[in-house]
Amino acid sequence: MAEWVMQYRIEIIFVHVFAAVIWVGGMISMRFAAHYAFIEITSPADRLEKTAIALGRLFAMVLPFVLLLAATGAILTIGYGIKHTDFHYLTHIKEGIWSVMFINLAMMMIRRKKALKALQNGDHAGAARLLGLIGKYMVPVNIALGIVAILFGVVLRTHL
Repeated sequence: MAEWVMQYRIEIIFVHVFAAVIWVGGMISMRFAAHYAFIEITSPADRLEKTAIALGRLFAMVLPFVLLLAATGAILTIGYGIKHTDFHYLTHIKEGIWSVMFINLAMMMIRRKKALKALQNGDHAGAARLLGLIGKYMVPVNIALGIVAILFGVVLRTHL
């Protein structure tokens, strides 16, 4: 596998970095661009519905890239034999960070689904509570973790 990874390392690294950029960049766009546009919608019901729809689109867009990120990360780790280097701990840190981010993403997807159900039942307060946590805390946590993981990836790459 190491030979194959070395032969296609540029392509694999590109897909790996691109997947991270789409995931983290998508969250940054949602939090710092779309979020403030949604706040300007005067009708609370419309604002909640548009927010839930946008989050659904974001989650649908990033999920394939999350899977690509995991796959290419595993391929690079095995192919480069990182476990035999002095920097293997960075791979474990990155794996841990991306795992926490994935769990957080899954929880956001569940909260969004519950918020949609609350909206369908006319429970705007419940939907606002569910969606509010996503925007105020869950997305920013994933953004911060993603930036740190990308930094560790750059550090790791410079030592290979």
